[in-house]
Amino acid sequence: MRIYQVDAFTAEPFTGNPAAVCVLGKPADKKWLQNVAKEMNLSETAFLLPQGDGYSLRWFTPSFEIDLCGHATLASAHILWERGYLRKEQEAKFYTKSGLLSARRIGDWVQLDFPAIYEEEVEAPAELLTAIRVNPLYVGKNIFDYLIEVEDEELVRKVKPDYTKLLQISMRGVIVTARAKVEAKEYDFISRFFAPEVGVFEDPVTGSAHCCLGPYWRKKLHKDKLIAYQASKRGGLLKLQITGERVLISGKAVTVMEGQLLF
Repeated sequence: MRIYQVDAFTAEPFTGNPAAVCVLGKPADKKWLQNVAKEMNLSETAFLLPQGDGYSLRWFTPSFEIDLCGHATLASAHILWERGYLRKEQEAKFYTKSGLLSARRIGDWVQLDFPAIYEEEVEAPAELLTAIRVNPLYVGKNIFDYLIEVEDEELVRKVKPDYTKLLQISMRGVIVTARAKVEAKEYDFISRFFAPEVGVFEDPVTGSAHCCLGPYWRKKLHKDKLIAYQASKRGGLLKLQITGERVLISGKAVTVMEGQLLF
């Protein structure tokens, strides 16, 4: 079985969000999949298995199987085209816990077709604000995460969560976001994403978080097309297009490693 490491939402090696992609020849049990993900020790490892006109796709952190992951889906599509599993003009179809997802190539970019995920305003738990250490302009919650908007992008960049306290809150993760500085011409908003509950203290670039961020900033900025920057240490750029109940998330990817599983 071939296994690859891909940096997603970037065109530069050692930036963006790394994901492992394992192409299976036959079904494997969940314990083995989890052990491989733990061995890879990346935020996500994706497992692909041919299914009908596409591939079954499952995502694992080092600790858990999760329901939706953007960067590992982008990495999976990149590998299918780059390594010849699919022709470059073919659409990649993925059967997942979140339904049918798809990807297509547009020049050097990979465009993912993901569901829009809407948040609702909530009263922030005191322990959440204590853990994130910010004064929010807005707090919302969707089926996966809390979303916190703060006053400016410098506050987003400076967030230093108390992870011990964050682990006491039941959720997948916390998105902290702000509108870009006026002089930031290359993107509309920035964010960071923290998910210690699933074993990822800070995710470098989170495609699934933008299923919520896209619709949220569309309402505020009155734009259907947005450019987002996730301001982790590795950093990553995403193009978003909100169309009805779908969010088209585009990014680049680069393969940095290829290997063979022996066990």
